[in-house]
Amino acid sequence: VLESFKTKNRMKITENIEITNEDNMLLMARYPDNYFDLAIVDPPYGIDINSSGRLGHYGGKGKKWDNNIPNKEYFAELERVSKNQIIWGGNYFGLAPTRCFLIWDKKQPEAVSFASCEYAWTSLNESAKTFYLRPQNADDYRIHPTQKPVLLYKWILDKYAKPGDKILD
Repeated sequence: VLESFKTKNRMKITENIEITNEDNMLLMARYPDNYFDLAIVDPPYGIDINSSGRLGHYGGKGKKWDNNIPNKEYFAELERVSKNQIIWGGNYFGLAPTRCFLIWDKKQPEAVSFASCEYAWTSLNESAKTFYLRPQNADDYRIHPTQKPVLLYKWILDKYAKPGDKILD
């Protein structure tokens, strides 16, 4: 493991892991076609979740980060730079039909006010799969209002990534 270095919006964690905090379109524009083996993204669903007040302590009630969905150019650029895509909230975006939705079943009673499952659209030519985990049994530490559990991403990476893959998250 290399020592991490940090610039204004970029941090190199290891020789193979780099984290940036920037506009997705600017980041993707730097890469050639099919550079990434897999993209795993969780764009805004356009459902204005923060207006509910349930997530105020994560994103601040009234902030407008989830009012709109990404435009067609975003999805076209994502498809251009990656060989395969996993897109959380894919049921909100009018994407092409797929045979491989990934479903996070939150194992919640029907009476909950939030979704009891979440869908990820994929470009994968496989059967749909379901991952089961209650959010209450997931990570102790949350830094994002719609954070996905670490165990969910471990499941995805174990099933759909190979050692040496370049992954855009």
